[in-house]
Amino acid sequence: MTATEGIVVLLGRVLFAVFFVRSGIAHVRKHEGMTGYARSAGLPFPGIGGWPAGVWLLAGAASIALGIWAEVGSLMIALFLVLAALYFHRFWTIQDEGHRQTQASNFYRNVALLGASLVLWGFFVAAGEAVRFTLTGPLF
Repeated sequence: MTATEGIVVLLGRVLFAVFFVRSGIAHVRKHEGMTGYARSAGLPFPGIGGWPAGVWLLAGAASIALGIWAEVGSLMIALFLVLAALYFHRFWTIQDEGHRQTQASNFYRNVALLGASLVLWGFFVAAGEAVRFTLTGPLF
């Protein structure tokens, strides 16, 4: 991988991570509200919906952006997105059309981001030590 390609990949990693840093900060700062929402959505352990989810997102985003076992970070983000889509954006259960459309948009946003997370995982695993501008190589 050339330095130019490495810079483009680094920029992509950072831009991808920004979304999850923002979300992670919100989960930490609004712990009580996020926990209550997790409880109302039926998450089996609603306490993880607040600051623990925020720390998880921040760790995954930092892993990707900084290149610290980035394939692990991409799987951390992927797991969060699966749970968020299935527990918090179940648009198919909503009768109100406006709310249904909003939740459908959120669900499919999570699906798209899940796809990107899985592509990143594949890239980090396949490229391995060739990925430029990382603090560590892949864990696996």
